[in-house]
Amino acid sequence: MALIVQKYGGTSVGNPERIKNVAKRVAKFHAQGHQMVIVLSAMSGETNRLIALAKEISASPSPRELDVVISTGEQVTIGLLSMALEEMGIKARSYTGGQVRILTDDSFTKARILDIDGDNIRRDLDAGAVVVVAGFQGVDEAGNITTLGRGGSDTTGVALAAAIKADECQIYTDVDGVYTTDPRVVPEARKLDTITFEEMLEMASLGSKVLQIRSVEFAGKYKVKLRVLSSFQEEGEGTLITVEEDKNMEQPIISGIAFNRDEAKITVLGVPDKPGIAYQILGPVADANVDVDMIIQNVGHDGTTDFSFTVNRPDYDKAIKILEGVQAHIGARAIQGDRTMAKVSIVGVGMRSHPGVASRMFRTLAEEGINIQMISTSEIKISVAIDEKYLELAVRVLHRAFGLDQAPN
Repeated sequence: MALIVQKYGGTSVGNPERIKNVAKRVAKFHAQGHQMVIVLSAMSGETNRLIALAKEISASPSPRELDVVISTGEQVTIGLLSMALEEMGIKARSYTGGQVRILTDDSFTKARILDIDGDNIRRDLDAGAVVVVAGFQGVDEAGNITTLGRGGSDTTGVALAAAIKADECQIYTDVDGVYTTDPRVVPEARKLDTITFEEMLEMASLGSKVLQIRSVEFAGKYKVKLRVLSSFQEEGEGTLITVEEDKNMEQPIISGIAFNRDEAKITVLGVPDKPGIAYQILGPVADANVDVDMIIQNVGHDGTTDFSFTVNRPDYDKAIKILEGVQAHIGARAIQGDRTMAKVSIVGVGMRSHPGVASRMFRTLAEEGINIQMISTSEIKISVAIDEKYLELAVRVLHRAFGLDQAPN
């Protein structure tokens, strides 16, 4: 008998039939004696529909009111799943984030979880009920509804699992695990049986859409056993995300290739080459809640330098506007931008013990005539910014170059 948290994504609860299928799966676990907490996303496309509705009323809706609107999607699915379970004779109880009391900060539309009160959940579990919780949402200290940003239901699931000390957190989605890269781009991509939290964290941060990055951070921090499975397959072990790599096995050099199409590059030309200039450029950008990714500062000439960095494409216009506002103050000659960038990254803990990974990556891209515009590295990843039109070619040739299409021995 185990305490299991299961999270189901939008496609898994996309219509009443699929919700009934989720109820059948949950019933099977419940019949085996497991205590079950189910976290749900809104129906696929519903959050986008609600955002579009809000935009019809206001071009730039108040973030607080936007959260009030978009949090309703999950309220629908938790009620429907609870009804489906009750129809099967299984006692079920649904809770919004506020009813559980998932306490967050007050950063509307991208709130962070601060604390979870698990008392109501434990009481219902002890009474034999299946508890169904709305993902993606919580409340701040003042009782305002908040949402956790895209993919936030994953974070809800993992955070709940940590709070109630669940034996396992299972993330059910429309894929049957974590792959070496997106199979839609590389049909030869393989499903991984296991991947380390470290690798998964890099993959999630670099554009892999299987799990939201904060959910992986939570799972790693609180040692939550995390598994990715398909809600459309009855069988299968999915991919287990582990705390550390198996010391008894030879690690593949690279575990996966992540990519992100939504990159944009901004270059601030002719800024004074002096201490503090990076802060003067990036400080106002950070204050506007714009995430900066890769950064390059060129060698100075005649007392000036060029400073380049990448941002998510949706933040490009905002970042340009901010920099135009401080251009005179920082003494910049001009500001240039390119919103047609993409990022490709190779990830693997095996890099630590295998030299020459970077040179192989760069040679592979050079042989295809793909120009690298920016590079960033960490202990277990190498990322390059390239022209978006070469993205799929780059992913395919790197996948082959590092033998990811071959099953490990």
